[in-house]
Amino acid sequence: MSRAALLLRTWSLSQGVSGVSAHVVDGLAAMLATTFVPAIPRYGSVGASGDLIPLAYAVQALRGRGHAYVDGSRMPADQALELAGLTPLTLDGRDALAFVNGTSLTTAATSLALDGVRASHKALQRLTCLLVDLLGCDPGFLDPHLLNAYGHPGAVDVADGMRKSLAGIVPSGTRALQEPYSIRCSPQLLGAAEDALRYVDGVVEADLRSVSDNPLFFPDNGSVVHGGNFFGQPAAFAADMLAMVTGQLGNLAERQLDLLVDPARNGGLPPMLAAGPGQQHGMQGVQLATTAFVAEIRRAAMPASMQSLPTNLHNQDVVPFGTQAALRAYDMAALLHLLCGSLAVGLRQAVHVGARRPTSPGCAALLDALIDSIPPIDPDRPLDADVRTAADLVTTMP
Repeated sequence: MSRAALLLRTWSLSQGVSGVSAHVVDGLAAMLATTFVPAIPRYGSVGASGDLIPLAYAVQALRGRGHAYVDGSRMPADQALELAGLTPLTLDGRDALAFVNGTSLTTAATSLALDGVRASHKALQRLTCLLVDLLGCDPGFLDPHLLNAYGHPGAVDVADGMRKSLAGIVPSGTRALQEPYSIRCSPQLLGAAEDALRYVDGVVEADLRSVSDNPLFFPDNGSVVHGGNFFGQPAAFAADMLAMVTGQLGNLAERQLDLLVDPARNGGLPPMLAAGPGQQHGMQGVQLATTAFVAEIRRAAMPASMQSLPTNLHNQDVVPFGTQAALRAYDMAALLHLLCGSLAVGLRQAVHVGARRPTSPGCAALLDALIDSIPPIDPDRPLDADVRTAADLVTTMP
């Protein structure tokens, strides 16, 4: 996170309108070529005059004060600079102000959170298709006429991708006419998430291009303009949107796993997908953990962008709290990652205890990849490593 923020700071300062000395940009570029990482605090920014406190810690470390990491080891910053072969930065007043007066940490956190949520969103589309195939559901809920009548671009596109994943499916003919909403309404839910994520894409793209310090210097007309480009409201709104999307995606994954482990709804598979019902626990521990993950995501989903508090002697009388929103979204994305892994482990285990093999080639390929990476749960064993392995697998597949 710290290095991502400094990469963005380097890009912003290099645009030529911040009035910084060239050696500052050169020093930042040199730092990025090493494993030097400034130690910065998580808390302290309100996202209004840039990420002042976190970036102040970063610039202090680059000057040889405070602490930093080299190759993952924490040490005094002056020692870290020497070990990394870096020269302490020298800054005049304008250099220091431009360095700290921007939203680079907020933008970095929002970008990384978006990347994580997008990967999980894509994985959930594939995992939903695998669930549909293992249970023998009819894919009629993905009918293009139905989704075109719905009229939402994200849902149309998600359903199109899901139909491709399910190409060749043979329904079992034993399922109810209308599936539970966690299956039947999945293209509408995942599609709405896609539309929301496209909004966040646009905000992040603009923030990655932006120059967010103050004042700015425009050499073409010799002007120095004071304003509020450091005000991180766009990222605050986007990160709050990301949190809402994460909450609903996480709920979908948890509900699908709950359906899969319930013999009343999973087509007669054993409770908790235990290989020895009454003697083994199967997916019980993982299912309990997913409940905890969803509860934590919901607790964290309170919007930060509407929590404005005046500060700085009322100079900053409105603030966006974008940094808090972005860092919170980043944490939530990590939990969504684990929820995807939990569902993936459950789908792999379902076949071991009697679910049919997928009939669509796309779903069969996904299941085979899971089987190659995750042994069946028989007998019981700790599953935390398997959940992480499955999560990494399904969120990185092309």
